Amino acid sequence: MEDNLASKLGKQRPRDLNHNPRVGIIGAGLTGLRCADMLLKYGFQVTIIEGRDRIGGRVHQEQLPSGHSIDLGPNWIHGTNDNPILNIANQTGTKVGTWDTESYLFDEAGQLLALADGEVYSTMMWEIIQDAFRHSNKNTATISPDESLWDFFQVEVTRRIPESKPDYAAKRQFVFQMAEMWGSFIGSPITSQSLKFFWLEECIDGENLFCAGTYRTILQSIAKPAQEGADIRLSTTVVQINARDDADKVTLATDKGDMEFDEVVVTSPLGWLQQHPEAFVPALPPRLTKAINSIGYGCLEKVYISFPKAFWLIPDSEGRIVKGFCQWLAPNYALESNPQKWTQEVVELASLDPATSQPTLLFYTYGDQSRFLTNKVRTLQTREKKEEFLFDFFRPYYSRLPHYDAESSDFMREGLPERGLWLAGEHTAPFVALGTATGAYWSGESVGRRIADAYGRGKNAPVS
Repeated sequence: MEDNLASKLGKQRPRDLNHNPRVGIIGAGLTGLRCADMLLKYGFQVTIIEGRDRIGGRVHQEQLPSGHSIDLGPNWIHGTNDNPILNIANQTGTKVGTWDTESYLFDEAGQLLALADGEVYSTMMWEIIQDAFRHSNKNTATISPDESLWDFFQVEVTRRIPESKPDYAAKRQFVFQMAEMWGSFIGSPITSQSLKFFWLEECIDGENLFCAGTYRTILQSIAKPAQEGADIRLSTTVVQINARDDADKVTLATDKGDMEFDEVVVTSPLGWLQQHPEAFVPALPPRLTKAINSIGYGCLEKVYISFPKAFWLIPDSEGRIVKGFCQWLAPNYALESNPQKWTQEVVELASLDPATSQPTLLFYTYGDQSRFLTNKVRTLQTREKKEEFLFDFFRPYYSRLPHYDAESSDFMREGLPERGLWLAGEHTAPFVALGTATGAYWSGESVGRRIADAYGRGKNAPVS
């Protein structure tokens, strides 16, 4: 078996088993850090080369003007059965959260549907998704590569909502519009999702949990062994990977000079591999190049919008709130900014655990909308202009949430910091704890932090 594998892979490099090998790892993301941890346990010498000035790769946090931390990269833990990331979250005390399965939907005209109606369409959509997984898994060998998940929906929705049902056309349309939001999960339109390989999208079994406390402490835990035992070279860019068959070493040419290793692990993103085939000397074999260019990830982006308070959790005159996920289906009331009628999806972060909740809406965008937003933001010169553009683009949607008031502002909570005057007390607490002892506690803590931030001491302020 080993001889057969060696013949497929080509001539094997000689390895000196009597010395301690040096292993170079390109990239200090979760992959590189975990790989370093394993190699260090086996006694290897490890060097990590990272182009950024920080570790973590896609795992990175920023702070909103409100003071809340957010994940710019992954913010979900997909699957709870035997998931090591969940284990680390538990070990580090990282808060995770979830929402109920209720579906809040706005129709094309911007009207909030009754919760019961939304549940009917949502349930049907997810049942079709699960059927598609089973169909793809069972029949992948015979499904045409040209058949998409959208094609599967066309057949299933027509079968489940026959013409004999009242308002069948409108009901079908709702399910089709909801199905388009599958793009928020994979980053590409449902029309380009291959049904043949759809089974590959199935996640680890169990719940999907939102990482409410951010990935910060998870990253710190994963990075600790590498930080303690490996040589980490930040702000160092690899420009060439020289791995010749007749050489004893693999040479990495970087902007800081050449480095030699016995083995090199490349954790560079797929996009980088596709865009820089010339970095490998000699060139990668055709079978590997074909594999790299035959797969891809979609374009998935996130937009966080914070408010003074979570107005969507305050019941309106009809007693309605919005909690968890919400969708605006094919909106036809914002055609000036959204002529393509891109469906919008948001998850609100105010109903999470009180320790991590924040009055923030997290919009998920994908495909053409993601490209449009990122390209537009890139052309704007100042942070103020970027924020103004994003607020204006998403205003037609969040302004339809219950209890929205364009003129309202939480003046008491803000106080008058420009005059050195700050207001605190249970009446200025986060919405989930107004009028409580916990709210009073949090309010004092919040103002203390804000004053410390004003003097540049916020990051070092002790909190028990």
